[in-house]
Amino acid sequence: MATTRRELLGGALGAPFVRTRPARKTIKAALIGCGGRGNGAANDILQAAKHLGTVEVRLEALADAYPDRVENVRKMLSKLGQEIPAARCFSGFDAYRKVCALDVDVVLMATAPVFRPLHVAAAVAAGKHVFMEKPVAVDAPGCRKMYEAGEEAARKKLTLVSGLCLRHAAGYAATRKLVAEDRAIGPIRGGAIWYLTGRLWSRPRQGGWSDAEYLVRNWVNFTCMSGDHVVEQYVHTLDQLIWHLGGPPEAVIALGGRARRQTGDQYDFFAMDYEFPGRVHVLGMCRQINDCVSKANTGELWGEKGFCAFGAGGTVTDRDGKRLEGPKFPWHGNMYVQEHAVLLDSILHGKAVNDTKAVTDSTLAAVMSRVSAYTGKRVTWEEIKKSPEACRPAPEDFEQGEVKAPPDDVIPLPGKA
Repeated sequence: MATTRRELLGGALGAPFVRTRPARKTIKAALIGCGGRGNGAANDILQAAKHLGTVEVRLEALADAYPDRVENVRKMLSKLGQEIPAARCFSGFDAYRKVCALDVDVVLMATAPVFRPLHVAAAVAAGKHVFMEKPVAVDAPGCRKMYEAGEEAARKKLTLVSGLCLRHAAGYAATRKLVAEDRAIGPIRGGAIWYLTGRLWSRPRQGGWSDAEYLVRNWVNFTCMSGDHVVEQYVHTLDQLIWHLGGPPEAVIALGGRARRQTGDQYDFFAMDYEFPGRVHVLGMCRQINDCVSKANTGELWGEKGFCAFGAGGTVTDRDGKRLEGPKFPWHGNMYVQEHAVLLDSILHGKAVNDTKAVTDSTLAAVMSRVSAYTGKRVTWEEIKKSPEACRPAPEDFEQGEVKAPPDDVIPLPGKA
C-alpha cells in the first residue's frame, strides 16, 4: 500500500499525526434519599456532566429508609443508561453508612433535613465530596454539627456544595453583584422579603406504618423533620437577604400561626422583623396556604443611592429610576444543573468549594425565626448559636428504633412554648 502523507509526517515526527481529545474523567456518585428531590438531584448531576463535556458521571449506589423508594429511582436511572446492581441498593436508617463505605467520589444527599448533619458528617469522615440539599439542619445543635463538618471538609480539601440553587441562577447572581460587591445602591437602609405559596403535599397515615415511617413519608409537615416551612422552604429567600447583606441578622422578632393546615405540627404563616447592624430592619414573610396571593423568592432592598428588587426578573435602579445593568454569567440556564456543574468542576480541577458555612448560617437564621415565632420572644444571633434546644426525635433515634411521632394538629403557643 502507498504511504500516506499523514503516515509520512507521523514517522518523521516520531508519533502518529492524529488529533485526539483528552480522556474524560469518570466520577462515581451515590445518592442518599430517593424521594422527589433525590430523583431530581440524580438527573441534575447527569445533565451537568453533559453540560461540561469533560466528565462522565456514573451513579453506583442508592440508599433510602424504604426499599420502594430506592427501586423507583433505580428504574428511573435505568432508563437513562445508569444500571445499579441490587447489591448496591440499600434501605434502612443505617443505609447511609453502607454508601459512605463504598469506593465513590461524591455523595448526593436529599433526605429529610433532620438527617443532614448526621449524613454529612459521615460522608466527610469517609473522605467523600458532597452535594447537600438545603436546609442542612432543623435546630441549633444540628447547625453546630454542620459547622464542624464543614471545618473538617476544609481540612481534607473536600467539596461541599449546597442546594441553595438561587445562588446558581444568573439573574439573582447579577443583582447581588451590583448590590453587595459594586455597592451600586449604596448602604442598605431597609427591605422586605417574601416566600408566599400554597401548601405542600401531605400523606395520610396508612395501616401498618410505624411512627418513624409516618414521619419520613410525611416529613414536610413536621417540625422535627423539616424545621417547619420557615426553615425548609423560606430559607431560599432568607439566604438571598443574607447573601446581599453579607451576614446573618443580629436578632429577630417573629410571629406566626395556623389558619388551615390540619396535618403535622407546623404553622402555615410567619412574619419576621430582622435587625441588622446599623439599625437596618428587613421585613420577612412566608406562608403556605392555598388560594392566596403568591410571591415566592422575591425581595426588595432600599439603599441610599437606589433600589434593588431581586427575583427571577430582578432589577437594580438608581434614585432617578435608571436601570443599572449587571454582569452576564455564562452559566447553565437551569440553576439546579448549574450547582452540580460547580460540584463536578471543582472535583475535576482539585479546587475545593465549601458552601457549608453559608448554607448553615442561612439555616440557623431560619431556625432563629421559627424559635422566635413559637416562643414569642426576641431571639438574637448569639443566643441561637448557643441554644441547646433540639427537636425530637433526633436523627440518631431513627437508627436506634426509638421514634415517637408528635401528635397531628397540635402546635406551639407563643408565651407557653
